[in-house]
Amino acid sequence: MLVLGIESSCDETGVALVQTQADADIPCLLAHALHSQIDMHRAYGGVVPELASRDHIRRVVPLVRQVMAAAGQTLESVDVVAYTQGPGLAGALLVGAGAACSLAAALDRPVWGVHHLEGHLLSPFLSADPPEFPFVALLVSGGHTQLMHVEGVGRYTLLGETIDDAAGEAFDKSAKLLGLPYPGGPELGRLAEAGDPSAVALPRPLLHSGDLDFSFAGLKTAVLTQVRRHAPLSSRMRADIAASTQAAIVEVLTKKAMAALARTGMNRLVVAGGVGANASLRAQLGAACAAKGVRVHYPELHLCTDNGAMIALAAAMRLQRGLAQPAKNYAFDVRPRWGLDMAPVLP
Repeated sequence: MLVLGIESSCDETGVALVQTQADADIPCLLAHALHSQIDMHRAYGGVVPELASRDHIRRVVPLVRQVMAAAGQTLESVDVVAYTQGPGLAGALLVGAGAACSLAAALDRPVWGVHHLEGHLLSPFLSADPPEFPFVALLVSGGHTQLMHVEGVGRYTLLGETIDDAAGEAFDKSAKLLGLPYPGGPELGRLAEAGDPSAVALPRPLLHSGDLDFSFAGLKTAVLTQVRRHAPLSSRMRADIAASTQAAIVEVLTKKAMAALARTGMNRLVVAGGVGANASLRAQLGAACAAKGVRVHYPELHLCTDNGAMIALAAAMRLQRGLAQPAKNYAFDVRPRWGLDMAPVLP
């Protein structure tokens, strides 16, 4: 079965084609293509939703053609068209949903709406070292920071989540306070390499709360205080604040993830989402997991950001297990706010 996936939840347009395999639980990625809007949004210091939606319109059809050509397949060979139904920017989601349903209607094929975070959660199955169920997942993607107990596809239990700003938001907002360009998170990570992570005292919110929830709004405020205290910032102080900010975020994520493993008795951790590409987070989680005999899995770096491969994969894995019932119903809607623990689970 060939599944075409379309991702358009924010500022990346992604398209991919995967094929289910009768003798394997993990579908095979045949081809994928991605267009990033970073250059367009950089002039505004962040994502402009209206511009994002218009750019998705321009990109999605050429990307579909590119993927089909790369895979050596025709559109008529597609069995199911999947798209990101939510969460994300409403206008951007509508573009992907409209394109997917229009294409499916033209081909007389069924269509299926995928949960964006489920795509991130399952994306490590496309890596060279795929995980096995069950595991604990640390989802750190954009405005989402969550810890999940994952027993199988569609079987997710929320262990903890952010009560205000997510880790990705803390990276991006702190970067903006330091005068770094969009996208701030990767820029802050690069600047942190030249700084001293212990130079500036910053809080670790909820680190000792006894639960598995997160809070990063107070950290952002503390960074603002340090920026004002040391203004005008020297290049050295800017790097030190960046390194100290990263150290605070990474310590909280690492210790909460290890606490979730201890609480559930799991010995396997999956890290997914854009923040999962952060080198410091990977190093510290890797060291902590190695010390406890825990296997840790990440998606490939090029699959950490939003992409069509994870959407096609999530749909295909549900189809293989009978957890998706795609239909030739082309009246679509989107779900800009959609909790992963509320993703559809069929009996």
